[in-house]
Amino acid sequence: MGLFDLFKPNIRRMILMNDVEGLIQAMKHKDWHIRERAVMAFSYIGDTKAIEPIIQALKDRHKSVRLAASLILGFMVDERAVKPLIQNLKDKHSSVRYGAAGALGSIGEKLGRC
Repeated sequence: MGLFDLFKPNIRRMILMNDVEGLIQAMKHKDWHIRERAVMAFSYIGDTKAIEPIIQALKDRHKSVRLAASLILGFMVDERAVKPLIQNLKDKHSSVRYGAAGALGSIGEKLGRC
């Protein structure tokens, strides 16, 4: 662990403390690994306050963050995510398109629309 690692958000601790606001802030971190882990943390917490920030993560500059956001939105099932996920069906990365399609299928199934 280097000196700069001490200043990175502790995602594991935030999960344990149910620190939704801290995780939302971590989703804005300059390091895409931190942003991805913060998004994925909502698979443990599942707080709906994070829906809009996770939807914003669908536009992240890194494909892994966009994919993570798709997966979590499929897990959380919220109608607000449908249109942004449809937009991600046009992503240049196939993994992001696949994640968006899976999330849309999951949302449709859980809302009884498939």
